[in-house]
Amino acid sequence: MKPDLFTSPDYFHLDELLTEEHKLIRDTSREWVKKEVSPIIEDACQKAKFPNQILTGLAEIGAFGPYIPAEYGGAGLDQISYGLIMQELERGDSGIRSTASVQSSLVMYPIYKYGNEEQRKRFLPKLASGELIGCFGLTEPDHGSNPGGMTTNFKDCGDYFLLNGAKLWISNSPFADIAIVWAKNEEGRIKGLIVERGMDGFTTPETHGKWSLRASATGELVFDNVKVPKQNLLPNKDGLGAPLGCLDSARYGIAWGAIGAAMDCYDTALRYSKERHQFGKPIGSFQLQQKKLAEMITEITKAQFLTWRLGVLKNEDRASTAQISMCKRNNVDMALKIARESRQILGGMGITGDYPIMRHMMNLESVVTYEGTHDIHLLITGLDITGLNAFK
Repeated sequence: MKPDLFTSPDYFHLDELLTEEHKLIRDTSREWVKKEVSPIIEDACQKAKFPNQILTGLAEIGAFGPYIPAEYGGAGLDQISYGLIMQELERGDSGIRSTASVQSSLVMYPIYKYGNEEQRKRFLPKLASGELIGCFGLTEPDHGSNPGGMTTNFKDCGDYFLLNGAKLWISNSPFADIAIVWAKNEEGRIKGLIVERGMDGFTTPETHGKWSLRASATGELVFDNVKVPKQNLLPNKDGLGAPLGCLDSARYGIAWGAIGAAMDCYDTALRYSKERHQFGKPIGSFQLQQKKLAEMITEITKAQFLTWRLGVLKNEDRASTAQISMCKRNNVDMALKIARESRQILGGMGITGDYPIMRHMMNLESVVTYEGTHDIHLLITGLDITGLNAFK
């Protein structure tokens, strides 16, 4: 097992724009990843098994709902702190970041923003501590980029709602205790329901055979006449804007997380280029290798500043959906390209589990698709700048 020698690149001294609290939070998360994630992640990936033992640690470093107020069990941190935690987790593995991102932005966020006080007090402290793990049900087998076409539905049966349908590609579903499920009522209006493990007719079959996010648990949500208590309806927002608001928060976390994956690939390739000798000298002394490395650090630096500025806007409640969309698309695309170039620098060694690059590359193939594909995010930007809708 190789030691985790990661050194974070900061070519334009971005650290000077961070508070001491920001740096403490980031460094604490980084050390936790080095100690608890790096030694086990390659084995977990090879075995396609989520390492459940890290859930307690994720809660302890504040990765579950860091921006949720302390009265509900969160850390009450700002949005840049949240982003920095996601960056460090994805530096370890995209699947680990996904687990925390789903818990924070897709489960705790809607309960906090769209739920009532009884729901907040009942669920949020247990989610923050990791006592409960949640998942988010929006995507369906036939409705991915068009979530408004969902067919999952519920009917008012007097004392309860009767829920039917299915969701697909759901992170955390195989072991989740609760699911935030988006479904249409009898009038066709989209609403959120808190569905709990153990409700009759609710099952969560696991998805197998993945080549990507192998250390993350992915599955389905199946609802066969599930009786959901009426007090489990999220009352304070409905329509498609409700789940999309959650995705804004999650995409923001992804934008930071992708930088972490890119930095890990770059740092690995840089170190390897100084250690690997061919033709009598380090391969880092050759022009084409320096070109790759120079372009990598340039793109990472650009992404760092784009995302930091987005964090400032988020803290001021001024970040738009389109700005978040652009940042997610840019940063994941950047990270994928850096992973591929880093793999080339390592040659054949780049495909082995001795180095993290191939794992990052395959993980990012999922990240570039989920929570809005690369193409969909391009169209969101296009709509924003032209005012013309290319979706319909």
